[in-house]
Amino acid sequence: MDAETTYLCTTDETSVTIRGKDLVNDLVGHLTYTEMVFFLLRSRVPTPAETRVLDACLVILMEHGLTLNTLTARFVASAVPDQMQVAMGASLMTIGDTFMGTMEGCARILQAGVKAGGDPRAYCAEVVAKHRAEKKAVPGFGHRFHKPDDPRSPRLFAIAEEAGAAGPHIAMLRILAEEVDRAAGKHITINATGAIGAAFSDIGFKPEVMRGLAVVSRSGGLVAHIAEERESGSARLIEKLAKQKVQYRDPPDAAAE
Repeated sequence: MDAETTYLCTTDETSVTIRGKDLVNDLVGHLTYTEMVFFLLRSRVPTPAETRVLDACLVILMEHGLTLNTLTARFVASAVPDQMQVAMGASLMTIGDTFMGTMEGCARILQAGVKAGGDPRAYCAEVVAKHRAEKKAVPGFGHRFHKPDDPRSPRLFAIAEEAGAAGPHIAMLRILAEEVDRAAGKHITINATGAIGAAFSDIGFKPEVMRGLAVVSRSGGLVAHIAEERESGSARLIEKLAKQKVQYRDPPDAAAE
C-alpha cells in the first residue's frame, strides 16, 4: 500500500463509502457495532463465530471497576467537568503494559509458537524457562485478585468453543498454562488479558491492533464512570481521604541544612 492510497473511506455530496460499501444502504442497520469494528480492520464482514468472540472480548474489557485507570478519568472529570472527552483521553493514555498490555505480549508468544510449528510443549517449556531466568512473569498469567482462577477466562474459552472459533492459539495457551504451573510448582491463573490475546489470535487479529481494540472497549466503560462521577463526586471524597491518610513529614535531611 502506498502513501497516496486509502482503502477505508471516501465521501461525496450524497454518499459515504466505507471499504467499498455504501454506509447508508449496506452498513447502517445491517452491521452491529462489533461487526463494524471487525469490518473496518479486516475489510470483510466477520463470520457469526468471529463476531461472537470479538463481542465477548469487548464486553470483558469494558469494565474493571475502580482502578487507577478509571480513577484517572474520575479525577480529570472532577477537574474539567464540562469536557468528557478530556477525562476519557486522560484515562485511555494509561492503557499500556500494566493495564491490558499483557494481551499483546501473550499473543506474540502464542502466534510465534503456532507459526513455528514443531512440538508445542517444548516451545512452551522454553518460553517459561526464559521468562523465569529473566525473573519476568509470562504475559497473560497471574492476577492480584482472581485466585485460583480468573472467572472470565474459562467463560471466554467456552464461548469460543461453542462458536467453533477456538483454534490453535487457545490450545497453545492451555499447554503454556500447564508449563507455567509445572515450573512454579503451583497453579497460576490464566488472566483475562491472556485469554483475550489467545481468542483474538484465533480470529485472526495481529498483536499490534489488540491494544487498540482494548481502547475501543474501555471507552464505553469510561463514559459510564464519568457520568457517575458527575453525580457522585467520588473523586472529591478520594481527595479528602488522601489528605487524611497520606501525612506530610519534613524530609529526613531537612534538619541538617
